[in-house]
Amino acid sequence: MQTFRGGVHPPQSKYTKDKPVEKARLPKKVVIPLHQHAGCQAEPVVSAGDMVKTGQKIGESKAFISANVHSSITGRIESIKKGVSPIMRDGWCVNIEGDGTDEWFGSKETADVGKFSPEEIRQKIKDAGIVGLGGAGFPTHVKLCPPCDKKIDTVIINGSECEPYLTCDYRLMIEKSNEILEGLEIIKKAVGAEYGYIAVEDNKPDAAEKIKSVLKNKNDKVIVLKTKYPQGAEKQLIKAVLNREVPSCKLPLDAGVVVDNAGTAVAVRNAVLENIPLIERVITVCGSGISTGKNLLVRIGTSFRDVLEECGGLKKDVWKVIMGGPMMGLSQFSLDIPVIKGTSGILAMTLDERPVLQERNCIRCGRCIGVCPMSLMPNMLGLYSSRFMLEDGFKYNPQDCIECGSCAYVCPAKIPLVQLIRFIKGKKLEQMRKCKI
Repeated sequence: MQTFRGGVHPPQSKYTKDKPVEKARLPKKVVIPLHQHAGCQAEPVVSAGDMVKTGQKIGESKAFISANVHSSITGRIESIKKGVSPIMRDGWCVNIEGDGTDEWFGSKETADVGKFSPEEIRQKIKDAGIVGLGGAGFPTHVKLCPPCDKKIDTVIINGSECEPYLTCDYRLMIEKSNEILEGLEIIKKAVGAEYGYIAVEDNKPDAAEKIKSVLKNKNDKVIVLKTKYPQGAEKQLIKAVLNREVPSCKLPLDAGVVVDNAGTAVAVRNAVLENIPLIERVITVCGSGISTGKNLLVRIGTSFRDVLEECGGLKKDVWKVIMGGPMMGLSQFSLDIPVIKGTSGILAMTLDERPVLQERNCIRCGRCIGVCPMSLMPNMLGLYSSRFMLEDGFKYNPQDCIECGSCAYVCPAKIPLVQLIRFIKGKKLEQMRKCKI
């Protein structure tokens, strides 16, 4: 079965896979960060005291890499002030007090993609503020604008969902398979690609069969991959599906490929065919610290506290709340933070799941090297980073680390390799940027 080199096999813990997507309650108030994406923060186009409707633009992208932001409820703008998002990014947030009417801004006319040019498709995606919903939050319209000298022949829809616990993309593949394929065709048209693949891990056979049953384009294919983490990383997915390698410091487009996750494909479809901006997304709420695990369609800006209360609240012995999966997710310091476009899940772990982190000296077992999907040497990077021997560490290409955490997962000495590599990687990227200047 197709896969990539390295990787690990953490327990899948897909406890919510049989939970159909439920529509979450309309929040009474939302806090919407103007910086939920890669690149520059959107600029506010509303003021405190203004009345806004659901789907109305409240933040506009002014830079090439940026994304529009829209109101997710109808109500009055209470304030625009500094706040913190769950990705620990400090920036301006629009606080909206809802009036409960949920009146939509503009129309949701159904359109035929055949009448749109690639440029018009990209503009509609930009207008709708679509970003990658897998977690990175890269603006989708930018990803669909490859340089003229880069020929894109293939689009891969990432349905591998390799992070433990998360099942939101799985449920979309079961419940919205037609919409995913419509999104795939729109993305293919936007970049001029001929072939489309939907990549699904073999622990989701019903999802793969469901999509196969509705395939219409003979150039599209479902590829079933071996279940392994981090199968969903772009470079590993391209290697597994097409046996192509993305060069160091390059992007998927350098291998002739665009990768979008399943949720992003649905969002693209809704934006282009129905003029629906990205104001809500499906998230998985799960973990042994949650009373009732669910897959919920949640409005952007809803607080974690409201989402958790809708799932029965937290148990008493919760040790940690994480946004995203347990491998690459971020621990949260408060429940009064908002769901953003990149929130794929909210996990709550109990004290029983607290790992033993008694760091010891490296025993040179080489396990971290064996599982690294980027063929790096995490042991050496960790060593040089911990001793601030940066120039020596730079020789081991820290800039290629995708921070998947596989090395730390298998390290018997419990060395915090990801944090150490992230530090030296940051220094290397800083050096590379200075050299370009």
